[in-house]
Amino acid sequence: MEKRDWRTCLQRIGVGGFLFFLAKGLVWLAIFLGAFKTCA
Repeated sequence: MEKRDWRTCLQRIGVGGFLFFLAKGLVWLAIFLGAFKTCA
């Protein structure tokens, strides 16, 4: 039942939402790596 709820929620978000969260994660990762390199 939890899997079905997760799947319907994912469909509700759609591909646009998935790409948005993916891009957001990549941006945060880039910021973190950039700050780490400047500090080190």
